[in-house]
Amino acid sequence: MTEADVRETGAGEDHDSLNCLMAQTTRGHRVLLAGLLGEIDLYPGQERVMAAIWENGPQSQNALARIVGIDVSTMTKSLQRLERSGFVRRSPCPTNRRVSIVDTTPEGDALRPRIERVLSEVHARMTRGLTPEQTDQLCSLLGVVRGNLCREVEPAAGPAGPIPLGGC
Repeated sequence: MTEADVRETGAGEDHDSLNCLMAQTTRGHRVLLAGLLGEIDLYPGQERVMAAIWENGPQSQNALARIVGIDVSTMTKSLQRLERSGFVRRSPCPTNRRVSIVDTTPEGDALRPRIERVLSEVHARMTRGLTPEQTDQLCSLLGVVRGNLCREVEPAAGPAGPIPLGGC
């Protein structure tokens, strides 16, 4: 077993350790979300791109990447897929023709209730067995953990800029 296998599987770790629980939880969320989004022909992360446009209006690719918290090359690939599916369109910015402005299409806007249903279903499955108070507490605690992690990675920014964690 390689060192990467040990990190990925948590081999050699107490399966109740925070590191192992966080890795397993993150993976479970990603797999569940991917499966449900796949049913509406989306890849994980594309729902966040669509939501960013719906919430902020048409944006440049760079602005969308900042809002979503991913690098520009990842945003470009996501937009190419969304554009091929007919969910977004890119057009030149009227003041700077080198910049593309991204907006949703009517087909993309029609996805909104379907994405909302997927996200509600993921939420319901993740919090099954928790009371509303426990769900609120979990969200609060994860917010603290996210804040701690964001503070840790900001100084680790290299020449390409900060490491995006999506909302840090």
